[in-house]
Amino acid sequence: MKKSHVKKAFTLIELMLVVIIIGVLAAMVMPRLVGRSEEARISAAKADTNSNIALGLDMYEMHAGHYPVSLDELMQKGSNPDTWKGPYLKKTPKDPWGRDYFYKCPGTHNSDYDLYSAGPNGIEGDNDDIGNW
Repeated sequence: MKKSHVKKAFTLIELMLVVIIIGVLAAMVMPRLVGRSEEARISAAKADTNSNIALGLDMYEMHAGHYPVSLDELMQKGSNPDTWKGPYLKKTPKDPWGRDYFYKCPGTHNSDYDLYSAGPNGIEGDNDDIGNW
């Protein structure tokens, strides 16, 4: 009796068909996903300036009676150690592009303070700044 040694494997045609199907699916999905990461970063910067960091600033103001001189005072005792009940933030905030947020107290756009990111291009004062105004 002879034993047949037949190996089962994918043929070249089957492998090429799978690669083509994956390529077609990627071509359909990728255009929808490209650009979404930038939209997500912009949304995160808006949330930080209007909610997350702003909440820490407002809590500081409620305890100290004034807004801090710098964002660093939200993590460490500043000029009023008796009224400080922080930390109000865990770490110095960075915008979604990895740069520091700008903070001005008193603000030029708001009477209390301005909190903003330089936006995607990183140039302060450009039209793409994302702030609490």
